[in-house]
Formats: sequence, C-alpha cells, structure tokens
Amino acid sequence: MNSGGNQKSASGPDAGQMLRDTDLGALSVVIPAYNEGAGIARTVSDLVAACPDAEVIVVDDGSTDATPSILRTLEGVTVLTHDRNRGYGAALKTGIRATSRRFIAWYDGDGQHSPADLMAVARPALEGEFDVVIGVRGSDSAKQMDRLVGKALLRWVAQFLTGARIPDLNSGLRCFRRDLLRRYLHLFPDGFSASTTSTILVMERGYRLGYVPIRAMRRTGTSTVKIVSDGLAALNLIVRLVVLFKAFKVFSLLGLSLIVPGLLYGVTLALTRGEGFPTLAGTAVIAGMLTFFLGIVADQVAELRKERFEDPWTD
Repeated sequence: MNSGGNQKSASGPDAGQMLRDTDLGALSVVIPAYNEGAGIARTVSDLVAACPDAEVIVVDDGSTDATPSILRTLEGVTVLTHDRNRGYGAALKTGIRATSRRFIAWYDGDGQHSPADLMAVARPALEGEFDVVIGVRGSDSAKQMDRLVGKALLRWVAQFLTGARIPDLNSGLRCFRRDLLRRYLHLFPDGFSASTTSTILVMERGYRLGYVPIRAMRRTGTSTVKIVSDGLAALNLIVRLVVLFKAFKVFSLLGLSLIVPGLLYGVTLALTRGEGFPTLAGTAVIAGMLTFFLGIVADQVAELRKERFEDPWTD
C-alpha cells in the first residue's frame, strides 16, 4: 500500500438515485450520544425511517439529561449505555464492537447530518469503490466560529506531517469497512480525536480513501467539545500517530534542525575567530546526531509493530 493514501472524490447521487433500502443490509450505523435530549429522538427516528434495513446502534455515553429515557422509547434501534461519561471516542468504540454488518458508518446524534448524506457517503464504500469514505462539509454547512482557527491549525499540522491534502479532518459522518476499522480500534482515543485519528490512520496506511460533499446543519442542543483541551489532545494525537507511521521522517527532521544550524554556527565562529569549534555548536550537532539515530531505531520498532496491522481481522 502507498503510505500517502489513495484519495479521490466521489460525488453524491441525487435522492432518486440513492441506494435502495435493501442495499443497506450490510451497513451498521453507530451514533454516540451525550446529553442530546433536545434532538436525539428526531435524529434517530428520521434515520430509522429512511434506512430501515441498516443496523442502528446508539451509545448513550453517560447522559445526565433526558437522553436515556428518550432512547428507551425509540424502535428499530439498539441502545447501549455507559454508566458514566467516557468520551466521544469511547462511545464509538463501544458501538463498533457491537456491530454485526460488513460496513460501519459514524453518524452524529445532534441533528447535523441527514439520512440522504449518510447514504451518499455509504454508497461508494458499499459498492467497493473505496475502503473508507468521509463526508466533506461544504461552504454551505453550519459553522461554529469559535472553532474555525483551531480546526484550521490542526488541519495544517496534519497535512504538513502527512504530506497530503485533507479536505475535512474531523467530519463526524464517515463509512468504513468493518474489518479495517476494528483492526486499528486499539489506537483510537476516548475523546473527540477519534475522527482525526481515523483520517490519519487511513491515509498513512494507504487505504482507498474517498470524499463525498455533504451539508452539515446547525446542531441541536449545546456542544460538549472543550475547545482548548480537546484541541491540544487532537494535536498531541496527530504527532503520536505520525511518529508511529513515519518515525524516521519526524526524527530526521528534528535531527537536521539541530545539526545544520549547529554546523553553520560552529564553522562560522571557528573561521572568523580562530578559536576552534564552539561548545554550544558541538552540543547542538551531537544532540542532532543522537536524535537522527534515535529516529532509525524508532522507525525499526514502528515497522515491527505495523506488521501485525496487516493481518486480516478474524471475527
């Protein structure tokens, strides 16, 4: 597989060209829900009505509002419950482990997505065109202005480290092959960085990645995302994942960032002052060389770890 991923765009079909309901028998839809009492009933009911053949699993992540009682009244859906709030990623993992179909879609419980967009995203995966399909929110999608700068920064860092364009890093509407998703499930965090993690994993492992334009509506209720803490967690996770999959690239860049300035500084002073190679420059060069060779070791360890990811998942 190519390390950069195989990314393409897939255009969503018109409503009249959507998959027939019977074609969704291979699809499981996982909906994490935490204090979504304001809109969870309509979100789930609309989805079940539009996709009756899909397996719908809602994970109540320790909600303290009316969400649990509302979920108990809904039909055509499997409800799983956490005894406490464990996080968006933890709810997704619980739902993913409970799925029984060949494909898994993520679907937010806050009313941002429509069943039509879900089917548009699922179609290329179900038809075998892509291994993973991500819904890309367009300019007409609802936006939370206080998060725009943070999201742009995270996407820039992810694109710089991966060397690939990422149209939408953390869209909550996406569809996967189940065997692929469960193979990497242990790497997923419990917090809001699960979407970011899955995007980078797919790209770094070179799976066929497709993008479908969607329109995200304004969410119902209040967001539980903590901008600073969740943003820092996502940034930390991006670096950890890229180090796992491109350890030599990361450490070699860090090493060269010490070696090159150290050599330039040291040689310049040695030639102009005639006092030999300065201690500070020597320290920088040695630190850079140690970092560079540490990258070689880290890369070999990462390669040994990655071998197990290539074994097919056995149910």
